[in-house]
Amino acid sequence: MPYITTSDGTELYYTDQGEGRPVVFSHGWPLSSDAWRKEIKLVADAGFRAIAHDRRGHGRSQQTYHGNDIDTYARDLRDLVRALDLHDVVVVGHSTGGGEVVRYAAEYAEGRVRKVFTAGAIPPVMLKSETNPEGTPIEVFDAIRAGVLGDVSQYWKDLALPFWGFNRDGVPFSQGLVDDFWRQGMMASLVAAYDCVKAFSETDQTEDLRALDVPIFIAHGGDDQIVPIEAAALKTAEIVSKGTLKVYDGAPHGISGAYQDQLDQDLLAFIAD
Repeated sequence: MPYITTSDGTELYYTDQGEGRPVVFSHGWPLSSDAWRKEIKLVADAGFRAIAHDRRGHGRSQQTYHGNDIDTYARDLRDLVRALDLHDVVVVGHSTGGGEVVRYAAEYAEGRVRKVFTAGAIPPVMLKSETNPEGTPIEVFDAIRAGVLGDVSQYWKDLALPFWGFNRDGVPFSQGLVDDFWRQGMMASLVAAYDCVKAFSETDQTEDLRALDVPIFIAHGGDDQIVPIEAAALKTAEIVSKGTLKVYDGAPHGISGAYQDQLDQDLLAFIAD
């Protein structure tokens, strides 16, 4: 399996498919690059080079005790792009991966990024505060941490329901999606899964969004129960200078079904332009 070694000595697994201009994918918490398997094939089939890595502490990458924060994630992405000598890159991030690619493009891109695409992304900041009343209360994130430290195997199965919107009336249930969420979640180290909660909920990326000088496509499900749209995409669209916002009515946080079909069409159109 292919690996690169980051500047702090961490081994990151990645997959690399196709040829052409590069498109680099960053996954959400607590998943792995497997979450992008369909998009990797579609993008490679469309004539691009599709690359996706497992974030440190997740999937097949090294399980480190330190560095489970947005800035380190972004520097790891920089190291991957450097190691593969990629240029003219489109970076694509879902959820926490959206925060990762935004920080990377704003601070560490070194002129290599031409576009950014996010879906259900965490910026600008998820945590509720006096200056962010639309955010999510700290008690919700404390409950997530308690779930991770408790019966984590059952917690991933429980979390999969709102992640995919299966707790909503009329949404077709897929045991396969629940099982795959559990599988990927169980591959993450407990330290990484726990520490990443603070990373994705408390990192204020307002200045990252202001610093972006390339086009960004901001995709978000209208019924996202994990990263509510009011404190995320709607605010991001107001902050960035070259943003395109698209809300997918009734779509959840997890990318599947009709939502995935439409998102993939929009992604292919965005990277081809």
